[in-house]
Amino acid sequence: MNNVLTVSQLNRYVKSVLDGDFRLQDVLLKGEISNFVNHYRSGHFYFTLKEGGCAVKAVMFASYAKSLLFEPEDGMAVILRCSVSLYERDGSYQLYVYEMQPDGKGSLQVAFEQLYRKLESKGLFAQENKRPIPRFPKRIGVVTSETGAALQDILNILSRRYPIATVVLAPALVQGSEAPASLTASLRQLDEFGDCDVIIIGRGGGSMEDLWCFNDEQLVMQVAACSTPVISAVGHETDFTLCDYAADLRAPTPSAAAELASANINELLQGLDDMTARIDTAVRMNFQKKEQRFAAVCAKSCFAEPKRLVDNYTKKLEYFEKSIQFHVKNAIIRKQEALTLQKARLEALNPIARLKNGYSIAMKDGHSVSSVKEVSVGDKLAIRLQDGTVYAEVAGIEESNLL
Repeated sequence: MNNVLTVSQLNRYVKSVLDGDFRLQDVLLKGEISNFVNHYRSGHFYFTLKEGGCAVKAVMFASYAKSLLFEPEDGMAVILRCSVSLYERDGSYQLYVYEMQPDGKGSLQVAFEQLYRKLESKGLFAQENKRPIPRFPKRIGVVTSETGAALQDILNILSRRYPIATVVLAPALVQGSEAPASLTASLRQLDEFGDCDVIIIGRGGGSMEDLWCFNDEQLVMQVAACSTPVISAVGHETDFTLCDYAADLRAPTPSAAAELASANINELLQGLDDMTARIDTAVRMNFQKKEQRFAAVCAKSCFAEPKRLVDNYTKKLEYFEKSIQFHVKNAIIRKQEALTLQKARLEALNPIARLKNGYSIAMKDGHSVSSVKEVSVGDKLAIRLQDGTVYAEVAGIEESNLL
């Protein structure tokens, strides 16, 4: 019974066998990732590598995982550099990964595509957010290396095409691990305090690794967040970075960016000359038209024979004056006749006027009396005559049927 082993002894022995096989200490494996887990607290990656109908568990510790430029995903085909060993506690063998490359694509290309999809989903590349580049900027900001050829290319183009603009440089690193933070800080400062009308950010050509800092997520977000229009000019015409998509305008080269950010002063001057000539021609033609119009007006009879025109208007005025006087006089006569007629009618209706013809008005208690029935014997009456009033007392009453 001395040959009986414990489970831990067996697992330890198998582990020592696997660890002792040098061929299993540096293995290149190709397969497809499945059941991927990113343990965010520890930073470790856990997944299963599948190929055909077989599978093996794998782990990539944080010390190696943090060097990856891309994010592993389920279904991604990869090539692993790893060692094979046994996890004693579970008695299962697994892969310990220290390098990972996408199968068929470089890690930088995969990282580029992943970050592009992420930022695009946030709307950072939306065309409707792009701002127009001012045609005549007074201050042009530049974010690049102060010792690089890109800066000299930009300055040469601007000095030749648009020397009236002020160039404000915010120097930054354009390559290496510290470049993203340097570019982001310089761009932010220039946007906030540079008082620029447009900003150019970029560098000359290089490999994808050399230009990788322009794919940094924080830098790309800063480009999109700038209140100043931004032109991205990274590398050569065939090079594309995420800054190109986030910027308001992409230039194929730094020299092209300088041209896009400025007007050609020689063309402006020529345009001014052409405009001056067109204005001069337009003024002269307009003046000639006005002269012709003036001559035509002066040739009219009212200016050629003004006395004749005045005489015609004088005769018309005299005719109108007589006509008005005639109509006014007739109107006055008609009004006078109407007034006379109305006066006669009013006088005929005036009871006082009848008193001149021998009539009188009998009044009792201040009221006129029109019937004998209104008075009694002994009533006192006031009789109104033409020239005064007679006060009398009724001595008798006699009715008559004259009416």
